[in-house]
This record gives sequence, C-alpha cells and structure tokens, in this order.
Amino acid sequence: MVISGEEHEQMPEPVRERLRALKDAPGSVIVVGSMNADYTVTTKRLPKPGETVNGGAMKVLPGGKGANQASAAARLGVNVQLLGAVGEDSNADFLLCKLDEAGVDTADILHVEGPSGATVITVSAEGENTIVYSPGSNAKASAGYVQSHRTTIAECAVLGLCLESPIATVIAAAQTAHDAGVTVLLNDSPFMDELPHELVEATDILLVNQHEVAQLLGLPDDDVESLDWYEVAERFTDYGFDRAIVTLGASGSVVIENGRWHRVSAAQVNAVDTTGCGDSFMGTVLAGLAAGHTLLQSAQIGSYVSAYAATKLGAQSAYGTAEEVIAYFS
Repeated sequence: MVISGEEHEQMPEPVRERLRALKDAPGSVIVVGSMNADYTVTTKRLPKPGETVNGGAMKVLPGGKGANQASAAARLGVNVQLLGAVGEDSNADFLLCKLDEAGVDTADILHVEGPSGATVITVSAEGENTIVYSPGSNAKASAGYVQSHRTTIAECAVLGLCLESPIATVIAAAQTAHDAGVTVLLNDSPFMDELPHELVEATDILLVNQHEVAQLLGLPDDDVESLDWYEVAERFTDYGFDRAIVTLGASGSVVIENGRWHRVSAAQVNAVDTTGCGDSFMGTVLAGLAAGHTLLQSAQIGSYVSAYAATKLGAQSAYGTAEEVIAYFS
C-alpha cells in the first residue's frame, strides 16, 4: 500500500483518469463508524514495554477509522455521509468541524452524553506507530440508531464498515444495506478473528491486512511472498467471502475475486507517518466502487491515495484531494 523510497513514482494515465472521475460518481457512500480525537506525539523510536522515551509536542488531530474513511472518500469528490456518535465535549465540535471541511455529510450524526472517542498515538522517526483506542461515544451508536436510517442506507451505492463500533451496530448496518442490495465493504479492524455469521453473510467484500488474513485463515504471516494466493482465495471462499482485498504494506495489496487474484503494486514515497493510510485506502476503494470502477481499479487508485497520505503527519489531516494526489505523482 505504501513504501518508503528516495523518489516517488509517476501515476499511470489510466489511474489518473479514474481518480479524476470520482467527482462524477453516480453513486454515494455511507460509512457507519467511529470518530476519535487522535492525541499524537512523535518520538525518535517507539518505546519498549516499561520504557520512557522523549517525544515532541503533543498534537490533537481528527481521527477514528469511520471518520477517516469517510473523509478520504469525500476529499476525492464523492458524496459521503457518516453515521456515528460524538460526545458532549469540545472534541465533538472539533471532529464535526473537520468532517465538514472534508465535505462529509454529518447531519445525522448522534450526539450523546459523555466524552467523544479518542486515541493515543506514538509515531517514530521511521513513520511507524502504536495506537491505543478509547471508544467513548462510539460505543453508544446503537443498532436501533442505524436501523432508524435504513432509508438513507438503502439509497447509497456502497456501505463502509469497520469494527470500532459495537458489533451489534455493525451487523445491523450490514444487514440493512444487504437487504437493500447495497454493496457492503467490511474492514476487519480492530481485528476480530471469528466474525459473526450474520456479518459474513451480509458482507460483499472484506478488507484485511497481511497479519489479519493470516490470523483469520490460519496462514503463516512471516513471509508474504511465499503465500499461495489461490489457496488464500479458496480459504476466503470457505470462510464466506468471494471478494476480498489484502493489504501488504510495502508490498502493495492483493485483490481477490471469485477464486482469482491480482497483485497491486505499492506506490513509492518518502513516508513520514503511516497513521490512517489503511483508512485512506479503504475510503478510496469505497469511492471507486461508488463511481462504478471495478474492485481492482479501485485498489489501484487506493495505492496512490494512501501513499500520498503517508507523506504527512496524521490521518485526516494528511488526506488529499484527487488533484493534490495527481500533482504529487506527476
């Protein structure tokens, strides 16, 4: 998905054209998910267990996997609505303001008592990170709340889900969309190794990283290059997914559809911070599907959009518009 390199590459013309076409997407995206204030500090290296290291100034940045994915898609020009919950603290206003700036429709976001969601993130000089998640208001976005917006969900082209919301809420959203014939894309993150049967049945496409796919399917994760992707595709089918994307970090991603697989190369950049890169990839795939692109084409676009996000600090604060991404890789 993203790789560190001395120089960044040029974007192929077909990818550039598809990226520009997102602003004219005939379909819309709905994301049901989380919103968090990311308390982020940079250090020379990540601390070991029990160790204290010196860090730079603490920054508060907008985050949350749901908000990140929605922001990434909206910045690319697609119509996006986010369903989720914020608290009654100052972070709620901050998070909603940033979503509005990205172009996300926040009209139906729930306001609840207590604090908004938050994460504590440490970023090393090499761009690696550790993240601790505190759900806050995200835990109060109920299945009933989602079901109350079933008409809105039924009108979108694709629904994006992750697992920072209560599992009952995620299942309700997936089933509501599935019953309406809406494509459901599930990001199994934070990782759950035994996904509920109801969620698998209502999901069209699964997105996992190389470590998550190993745990989910019982595969070795010490050497991605040695994996038999036809076997991986077969195991996905046995689990209940005919379509999936496996992100491989510096090795790009693999798109699996109906027993066949395609490798997508990583875009080369000088990585500053990989926080939220996976979410920008997911958001781009959602946008691509809403625009009528294939899963493979959407992943190819996502390779460049997520790599661009790695060149800046933070998650949403690092996401670019289609023209900004194109300019960077020109």
